[in-house]
Amino acid sequence: MIVELINTGSELMLGRVLNTHQQWLCRQLADLGYVVTRQVAVPDTGSAIEQTVREALARADLVIATGGLGPTSDDLTRDLVAQLLGKELREDAAVLAHISHIFERLKRPMPERTKVQALIPEGAIVLHNPHGTAPGLAMEVRPNPFRADGKPSWLIMLPGPPRELRPMFTDSVVPLLRHELPLVSGFVCRTLRTTSVGESVVQEKVGGPLQRWVEAGLDLGYCARPGQVDVRLAASGSSAEQRVREAEAVVREVLGTHIYGVEDDDLETVIVRLLTERKLTLALAESCTGGCIANRITNVPGASAVLLAGVVSYSNAAKQKFLGVQANTLAEHGAVSEAVAREMVEGARRQTQADYALAVTGIAGPSGATPDKPVGTVFIGLAGPSGTVVARQFNPYDRETFKQITTQQALELLRRTILSGGRG
Repeated sequence: MIVELINTGSELMLGRVLNTHQQWLCRQLADLGYVVTRQVAVPDTGSAIEQTVREALARADLVIATGGLGPTSDDLTRDLVAQLLGKELREDAAVLAHISHIFERLKRPMPERTKVQALIPEGAIVLHNPHGTAPGLAMEVRPNPFRADGKPSWLIMLPGPPRELRPMFTDSVVPLLRHELPLVSGFVCRTLRTTSVGESVVQEKVGGPLQRWVEAGLDLGYCARPGQVDVRLAASGSSAEQRVREAEAVVREVLGTHIYGVEDDDLETVIVRLLTERKLTLALAESCTGGCIANRITNVPGASAVLLAGVVSYSNAAKQKFLGVQANTLAEHGAVSEAVAREMVEGARRQTQADYALAVTGIAGPSGATPDKPVGTVFIGLAGPSGTVVARQFNPYDRETFKQITTQQALELLRRTILSGGRG
């Protein structure tokens, strides 16, 4: 099945808004087995939208368009689609009543222009929008004048705001797809998340052992992010589940403890889960990462049960006052050193009585380098029941990437230490 996604909005083309629809919808569709084959974003201009919809209907069995269903002058999708398909727009009494009710509930007068959202192309299915005024629309294009083989296509139009689009997709579009476009064969996708190993090394390790599964139809892919690499295993057909399961077993055997989670697992989520299960606590002392480790940990629900405190000791004075770092240690070794990282992490654990503590100190750049400590140098300290370890890393990237990778390395050091029973 050919599935295409069209995201409309000039704000997307200007970089003013992040296109979250592309990632979210592609993921939802893929999990259902409707893998998107083409995705495009276009501005809010009549010619661009009309041409893109026309081209998509000439190829695809399913076309989903987002945006352009509201009441303003740049909301053109509804009108253009009706014109393109030769359908008249007719006012839908139920939709108009829904819009009126929303304004009554808000105790606000309804602008006359808002009524345009109740104009529905002839023959379209209305997708209810409990979270906004613009309904979604679904149309079977039969006959399809744009497709050479004459096959019909489905065109689904969804509102732009995510809080409206997402529940509408789940509640209305998914049942429609299952009824009107049922899949002949199954689709299974599994993602294994790894860290502390590069993309090329991951491919080198798993590519050979998985070759026979790839030849049998397994889709093997890799996605690299700062500090981690995802391995994607996907297959279609009646034996898809078995092929993916067998391939996953091979990857787990080859990569071992480099795999920290599956699907949407973040490393911080795994850390909070491990600490919670073992009834352990954590303290943090951050310099160059500026609180990024604490931010990641506290993004996880339930973090309050494990995180006792975090100190952002950016200055030497703060390292001395809050963590007990000695003045002579700073003078002799410098703030970016194994010795200072050790005193930072041990001070954080001592002050909080946490089971584990993490500390980072480094040079994010672009200044601050010395001949023996170039930009990107970082020391990561971990203190726990079995003692203290300090690891030196080199992350010569821009400041944001430096912080992302450094926090990933720190959390991975903690994960492996917990799993090993505290031996580091």
